[in-house]
Amino acid sequence: MDFFSSQETLTWVQWTLRALVGFTFFVVVVKVMGQRTISQVGLLDFVIVLLIGNIIAHPLSDEGLGLEGSMITMVVILVLYLLGIGLSLRFPGIRKLFIPSPLPLIENGSIIYKNLKKVRISIDILMAELRKNNTEDIQKVALALWEPGGTVSIFLKSEHQTLTPATFGKMVKPFKLPITVIKEKKIDYKALEQIGKDDAWLLHKIASIYEHAELSDILLATVDDSGEVNVVFY
Repeated sequence: MDFFSSQETLTWVQWTLRALVGFTFFVVVVKVMGQRTISQVGLLDFVIVLLIGNIIAHPLSDEGLGLEGSMITMVVILVLYLLGIGLSLRFPGIRKLFIPSPLPLIENGSIIYKNLKKVRISIDILMAELRKNNTEDIQKVALALWEPGGTVSIFLKSEHQTLTPATFGKMVKPFKLPITVIKEKKIDYKALEQIGKDDAWLLHKIASIYEHAELSDILLATVDDSGEVNVVFY
């Protein structure tokens, strides 16, 4: 256990043991801190970023420290990181350690307070998450789940869901992203070629809609799947 205490020099085995102990200890600490600390980042990613940042910072800022030990430590931690990802993909039990199952916070309009305590968030934070999803009333919520990434997924009761054409059995056209053909006064000829048009067609189309439009006045122009041109001027 000499690698635990201060040493003038360490062998590569001792550096490796330090990395193993440090990585395991950090994973445990982050788990105890709770998923809210990690926010959008996965547990393993959070651990690897903090550890590597701290490991490389010291030898880069202190001329008395060599790079060898830090490099060995980083390699070991990288191997552990890749091993953790591989094992989590293969074994469900290990996957739950790094990617826990979502926890229900609201079911059929009722708050599950014990789960709020588990994920360490308050009622105020839960209400803020509802407001972000344009939901002002808890009674409208069929299910709200605390996701492993620190976000809240909210599903409204059927009677409070937004009506869509599909609700009435109507057919809708599939969504297609409009093509940008002019950006900051410049024509994108590749984009025009993609839709089978040229600059003469584009300028004529714009002139037919905006009589006195000049290319130098156009900030953005797009063409939708029906061939309509939409222009935004400076």
